[in-house]
Amino acid sequence: MTKPVNEAARLDALRQLDILDSPPSESFDRITRMASQIFGLPVSAISLTDDDRQWFKSRVGVEHTELSRDRAPCAEVAETTKPLVIPDLLDHPFYASSQLASSGTRFYAGAPLTTRDGYGLGSLCVLGSEPRTATTAEMGALRDLAAMAMAQIELQHAFGRIDPISGLPNRQQFLDDLADLTRDHCGERRLLVMLDLARTDQIDNMTRVLGSEHVVEMVKTAALQLRDALSANRRAYHVAATQFVFFAEPDVDDAAYVTLLTDKVAECSVKSSLRFATTAAVGVAPITLGMVEPTDVLRFAHGAAQDARAQEATVCFFSSANDTAHRRRYELLRDFEAALASEDQLSLVYQPRVDLLSRQCLGAEVLLRWTHPVLGDVSPAEFIPLIEQTWNAKPLTHWVVDRALEQLGRWIAEGFTGNLSINLSANNLEEPDFAARVQLLLLKHRIRAERIELEVTESAIMRNVAQAREQLAALRDAGVRLAIDDFGTGYSSLAYLQRLPVDVVKIDQSFMRDLDATISGGDEQTLVRTMIRLSHELGYRVVAEGVETEGVAACLSTMECDEAQGFLFARPMPAAPFRAWCIAHPGDPATTPRAAA
Repeated sequence: MTKPVNEAARLDALRQLDILDSPPSESFDRITRMASQIFGLPVSAISLTDDDRQWFKSRVGVEHTELSRDRAPCAEVAETTKPLVIPDLLDHPFYASSQLASSGTRFYAGAPLTTRDGYGLGSLCVLGSEPRTATTAEMGALRDLAAMAMAQIELQHAFGRIDPISGLPNRQQFLDDLADLTRDHCGERRLLVMLDLARTDQIDNMTRVLGSEHVVEMVKTAALQLRDALSANRRAYHVAATQFVFFAEPDVDDAAYVTLLTDKVAECSVKSSLRFATTAAVGVAPITLGMVEPTDVLRFAHGAAQDARAQEATVCFFSSANDTAHRRRYELLRDFEAALASEDQLSLVYQPRVDLLSRQCLGAEVLLRWTHPVLGDVSPAEFIPLIEQTWNAKPLTHWVVDRALEQLGRWIAEGFTGNLSINLSANNLEEPDFAARVQLLLLKHRIRAERIELEVTESAIMRNVAQAREQLAALRDAGVRLAIDDFGTGYSSLAYLQRLPVDVVKIDQSFMRDLDATISGGDEQTLVRTMIRLSHELGYRVVAEGVETEGVAACLSTMECDEAQGFLFARPMPAAPFRAWCIAHPGDPATTPRAAA
């Protein structure tokens, strides 16, 4: 039987409980004896499914403490988290050759031991030496006993129910109490309040400067303040390192309660003994009991607290719109690795760059597109900033450069004389081997280095100036052309940029919107004219992005801008339409394109 795809997570859940190979326990033996008595069978066991074995936490009528996982029915119960009844193992096509069957076992019934997160740890099973069936009542009792065994596992081998630092009930106890509250008050509305004591960076700084004991002291102080602030009939829980939750009084007025919380947080602002300030935030999640998964309840409150921080507010209510956006971002991050491995999700499109005088196509900017199998077309403005924050940034850039050079090689063979421009991220400039990898790809596709131009923004360069300059210099020494993208929107100066080994400045499209206006475009004209003149004086070639009207193109021409790209000329296109566009738009043969700087 093939192991399930979540096997690693299942094994991790099992091992976190620290129960494998633990000593016998009478509390578990009572359960197995009861199961044996209910079925009137001599053998019963609490069997836990390890990587390659079935280990018995408790057993009745069995001498050995484990057996092989291979063809073990308890493994199937753990993997499927469903009860299993086998009337006769010798008549079963899969289990007839199992170790159990060869040892004389004919009947098997098992109920799953399942964690709160849905992972199957193993089975409470009963076995007999004669074929038989199981009644509905017997299986119901076996499932109840399995649930009792799972509760006992959590009680004896989980992390406990009281946090040792705060003295408050922990996350596990909160989930249990929430289940009880839901059972007794299903359908009623409640407000769950989360107090988050500090930002992660504040905790890191406090630990680095003052030591971890000051964080411990902060948590203890906050727990005392919270207990004092709550009424006697309300319970606070310590659900994460610096996070506490509690339920508001039933039928509380939302607006009035937020005001009260804001005042309380201001009064009880938590600081260390050395007055190391932290920023507390409160998230409020309105829920209807029984309508939301327990773990989602905590997630909603956490999201509201993070929204409070993002909005620089003390208290925020849960926003379903924000939650949907965050879940979408998570889905995109989760699915992107599969997109990289697929053949039909990611693709490249090409937007022409033209000489402003002749309108001849001098090349194209390479742009990435993602067609998600469920979400459809995803804007690069949405997914690229997400991917650039993960380890997938490196393989993504490799994929883009590799595919772009492959396409350029085919076009060159057809007589294409233009170049391709490819965008880089700040992460790429921090990779010590990036320039070397680009050169290897150029060799792989037999493309001369000067046929590509790599674009990088001012902000990406400034994030790690020394590393960026090193990689840019290595690329420039190899013959690769370099461009400053979105020029004018960053925070570096021309005086500094002149020391960077770049060839091209691309003026951001935001400066093009009112460029041809008589009155409102005056400031933009002055700015753009100045940027073009200074860039030329520093030896840069200038490209205007986002050109959409003839008026803007004409204005740029009078300013002696070299190149432009934008919807006026063409939208980004797949490879075949781009090549056809180039052939159909040869430019004005009577006008000579401006020479490259």
